[in-house]
Amino acid sequence: MRIRTFQGLVPAPKFAAEVAAVPYDVVNRDEAHELAKDNAINLLHVDRAEIDLDPEIDPYSAPVYAKALETFKELQIHGVLLRESGPCMYAYRQIMGGHSQTGLVAVCHVEDYEHDVIKKHEKTRPDKEDDRTRLVDTLSANTGPIFLTYRSHAGVTALINSHVTKEKPIYDITAPDGVKHQVWRLPPGKCVSITSIFETDIPCAYVADGHHRAASAFRVGKKRRESNPQHNGGEDYNWFLSVLFPGDELKILPYNRAVKDLNCLSREDFIAKVGSIFRVEPTADKEPGCSGCACMYLKGQWYSLSWDVDTSASPIDQLDVSVLQDRLLKPVLAIDDPRTSKRIDFIGGIRGTAELEKLVDSRQFSVAFSMHATTVDQLMAISDAGQIMPPKSTWFEPKLRSGLFIHTF
Repeated sequence: MRIRTFQGLVPAPKFAAEVAAVPYDVVNRDEAHELAKDNAINLLHVDRAEIDLDPEIDPYSAPVYAKALETFKELQIHGVLLRESGPCMYAYRQIMGGHSQTGLVAVCHVEDYEHDVIKKHEKTRPDKEDDRTRLVDTLSANTGPIFLTYRSHAGVTALINSHVTKEKPIYDITAPDGVKHQVWRLPPGKCVSITSIFETDIPCAYVADGHHRAASAFRVGKKRRESNPQHNGGEDYNWFLSVLFPGDELKILPYNRAVKDLNCLSREDFIAKVGSIFRVEPTADKEPGCSGCACMYLKGQWYSLSWDVDTSASPIDQLDVSVLQDRLLKPVLAIDDPRTSKRIDFIGGIRGTAELEKLVDSRQFSVAFSMHATTVDQLMAISDAGQIMPPKSTWFEPKLRSGLFIHTF
């Protein structure tokens, strides 16, 4: 696959911690406003510009994108974001507790996305894809990187580690959530060597997180090609910002489920129906210990649900979230399409099972399910098979920070 260096924007070192922002799509408007209200240079003012406008404004309306562009230009005018002196690649390390992962920051080609050299495992929502497409097109920039993974290659790992173990990072910040983010510029010679390895030895990458950002980058690149009579293939709009992590370094947390009602069933009738589908036992455990099981919270009690895994089934049908959806959520609770249903919510594993208990105990929801995490191998197998995962099947942690490097075109 193709990667290359880019001459982007980066924060002045003294501003890096303030600029760095959570991904736009892990917070709602109120949460984004709260995070950035006392920090005028946080990139959420660009990625979620509606936080600086009337709370009643449509977040997909023209004034929001105009405000994003205005703020983006101001960050450059005032020296918060600086242009690199030449094309770069970066090493990006994240440390959360005892877990560490080190990725490569580069740009990837839109044609590799189009031709499934960069493989997907999720569908995108049209409204969210349209929103990011409009923002990227308005800014002529990728402000948030796409989180890609690939099968680990010892040569790439060695080239990156040989630099980061000896050199001081250009940024070394600890975010409010306690995650450490470190960034190094890689020497030109290493960039050439890494690029060559990707071209010859790494046939594909996988979108781990950021399907909407990837689809939007592709759409903007295609639009720019079609509108440029002098298009020659070398333009920066043919590339999009990515961080590529070796799969064996990644940490996936479960994506849990909560349903607002029992589809007119009593507690007793619901448990009886669940018991006709799975092996059900009251338990003190709140998290399943392995694949082929889940934990269910209902009216102050946890239950273990278990089943026999069908090893002859397709990779997607073996997923715990698929089993739960196909055998229980759809036939018993009438959640036909979890992508559009207003009766189900998805809770990232980083929030823990206490969040599930809180939702059910508050009576906002009737039942919650604690899931076992999908693995990177499962994600790759499903992508290789050209299949689409159920929505909210993976929660990658730690999350990338936006604003530490920006690709412009």
